Amino acid sequence: MAEPVAGVGRFKANYAVERKIEPFYKGGKVQLDQPGQHLFCTCGTRVNILDVASGAVLRSLEQEDQEDITAFDLSPDDEVLVTASRALLLAQWAWREGSVTRLWKAIHTAPVATMAFDPTSTLLATGGCDGAVRVWDVVRHYGTHHFRGSSGVVHLVAFHPDPERLLLLSSAADATIRVWSLQDQSCLATMTAHYSAVTSLAFSADGHTMLSSGRDKICIVWDLRSHQATKTVPVFESVEAAVLLPEEPNPELGVKSKGLHFLTAGDQGRLRVWEAASGRCVHTQPQLPGPRQELTRCALAAPAGLLLSVTADHNLLLYEARSLQLRKQFAGYSEEVLDVRFLGPEDSHVVVASNSPSLKVFELQTMACQILHGHTDIVLALDVFRKGRLFASCAKDQSICIWRMNKAGKVTCVAQGSGHTHSVGTICCSRLKETFLVTGSQDCTVKLWPLPGTLLSKGASSDSGPVLLQAQATQRCHDKDINSVAIAPNDKLLATGSQDRTAKLWALPQCQLLGVFSGHRRGLWCVQFSPMDQVLATASADGTVKLWALQDFSCLKTFEGHDASVLKVAFVSRGTQLLSSGSDGLVKLWTIKNNECVKTLDAHEDKVWGLHCSRLDDRALTGASDSCVILWKDVTELEQAEEQAKREEEVVKQQELDNLLHEKRYLRALGLAISLDRPHTVLTVIQAIRRDPEACEKLGATVLRLRRDQKEALLRFCVTWNTNSRHCHEAQAVLGELLRREAPEELLAYQGLQASLEALLPYTGTRGARGVLGGQGAAWPDPLTPLRPPPERHFQRLSRTLQAATFLDFLWHNMKLPSLPVAPSAL
Repeated sequence: MAEPVAGVGRFKANYAVERKIEPFYKGGKVQLDQPGQHLFCTCGTRVNILDVASGAVLRSLEQEDQEDITAFDLSPDDEVLVTASRALLLAQWAWREGSVTRLWKAIHTAPVATMAFDPTSTLLATGGCDGAVRVWDVVRHYGTHHFRGSSGVVHLVAFHPDPERLLLLSSAADATIRVWSLQDQSCLATMTAHYSAVTSLAFSADGHTMLSSGRDKICIVWDLRSHQATKTVPVFESVEAAVLLPEEPNPELGVKSKGLHFLTAGDQGRLRVWEAASGRCVHTQPQLPGPRQELTRCALAAPAGLLLSVTADHNLLLYEARSLQLRKQFAGYSEEVLDVRFLGPEDSHVVVASNSPSLKVFELQTMACQILHGHTDIVLALDVFRKGRLFASCAKDQSICIWRMNKAGKVTCVAQGSGHTHSVGTICCSRLKETFLVTGSQDCTVKLWPLPGTLLSKGASSDSGPVLLQAQATQRCHDKDINSVAIAPNDKLLATGSQDRTAKLWALPQCQLLGVFSGHRRGLWCVQFSPMDQVLATASADGTVKLWALQDFSCLKTFEGHDASVLKVAFVSRGTQLLSSGSDGLVKLWTIKNNECVKTLDAHEDKVWGLHCSRLDDRALTGASDSCVILWKDVTELEQAEEQAKREEEVVKQQELDNLLHEKRYLRALGLAISLDRPHTVLTVIQAIRRDPEACEKLGATVLRLRRDQKEALLRFCVTWNTNSRHCHEAQAVLGELLRREAPEELLAYQGLQASLEALLPYTGTRGARGVLGGQGAAWPDPLTPLRPPPERHFQRLSRTLQAATFLDFLWHNMKLPSLPVAPSAL
């Protein structure tokens, strides 16, 4: 394989995070601004703001209470965003700056479940889990209304589109729609026709008609002047959202007249257009391949001509409103990432398999997302062919799919195959040419699948549908689940790793057993061939990585360091190093020659299931159960270059320092030495100043001309010097100049002054006296003598002496012999 490899002849030392693909939506409300440029959605404690064009998260807003966001709404003029948290606090945001302009208590006795602005962007209605509806004036900052009467959680509020009518509508768990008059502060009407929770309210342009949808599989058209239902349309699905379409003909959606038409999104997973007058479905969105995905949200941004829908697995789909042509896809939450791979000849894309039947393909430059449907159950593993445009996936539905990415970056399914009797948990593509692939399953067998010639021809088209694959060979390889398969670089050998704690080597294409690798104490999660040597790497649940010789099947090396199962292993640096990922959330870089763990990368919070390296060997990709995909960049050369530049700069500064000392330019020399953060060099400069009789008199002026941060550093150095009898005189000299010449207010403002003085006190007494009496430091009297108590160590000596004397006195009294009795006189 003559592939370009970066960094030949060197070891890697470190990786840095280049980019993260993180979850930005975990369910709840989504909203577009009026121009359709920004998308607002909730993610736990934050409201994320996405740029629709690039898919990047522009800003993440989190309230200071750091509680989950329960509701939010953007004003119709796109200026004000209000969020509600579980802590019953409402926050008003200037969202473009990311700052809170006002924070107040919701007064609800339970969390706010929904909120909505009026058309003038001045009034905000909130519906709570306590059954209350409150109205707030966000301009004058006070509460205007408090409506009670709803039973259960108020999950829907909406203002009438005509601001002069001052009407507010709400719906609670009792499936009743209530109309509240802000002018009379009373309930004008109660509209009951639904038998289940009302999920959405939509108003016509003239404000006389309203459409309501519910989970009772009907949509109802209401006359708001009489508050009566005029039409009930059975839609035969539990509707989560209904949107009124503009009253104009639109042949692409089956709208041929100017009557009332609406669009529904529900548990069937397809958008459908209905004619209200006849109750007919005039347009149905084509069914996507794969399992049916329930639609949970739908919103129309009429000025931008966009329609946004949300699936149950947190994918956000953006359509052209007039044609329902898919324009953008966003993957809000990937759940547990099971495998990741680079795609494209230049690794321009990544494909992610998560706890879902669909695959997600991201373009790294723009983060544009494609959601691929083809499997009917969770996708478990991925692999890419040599050229990077063809890749394969396997899933729990016992099938495999082959996908092709064209030059425009669009991915389509070109082949499918089935034949295993249990979940297909691992897959590997041929290395030399795009000729075959191998799969391993829980049915303890491996299958070899040749790729048909029609699939590989340049003129092959995917318009005719996927090609059916047939297995060429099937072999029962282990007694337990097969967790990993790997094909050698020459396409002649196959390695399998199983839950039975062994790895086996097979000859292709006949699948003849060549040998068994035994030695792990638990099941194997990954096997990988070295790209350069006849060596096999295995990763096991016993927390180790082992290297095996292919010739005699002996264990060459064992790498220990993970605290839990090692899930993936990959060779880097042309087979001289290893990358491993484990259940402990860590990625480790190993040097094979000395068994050393060079670096541990800690950026994931859960099991790292996916690990893949780029073609140029300069980047790595990891995916974990924390729903994060991380792109790592090899920064070894960058760090080495920075270190070399730093060393060269230090050499230049050292030379400059020597020149300054030689020229007796002590002020610049002292400042330069402090900037180098070398206490010994600073001490050398101070000693040079003291040796020069002329400069010695100018020490005070030299110290005072330093910057404040330099003086603070010099004071810290003095603490260290003062503990050494050979350097204490320099410390006392500098300290004396600082205390005599600096104002007390300036000294007290120094960072860490108190700690420095406390460290100086125990040593200053004897050292200062020695300097004054000994002659060497006679010119530098101790500045702390008049103010300082006796040194602390003298108190410690006295305490020890007193304890010893007390103990001696105690022994003496206990050792005294009692007086002897007087003998009686003899008779």
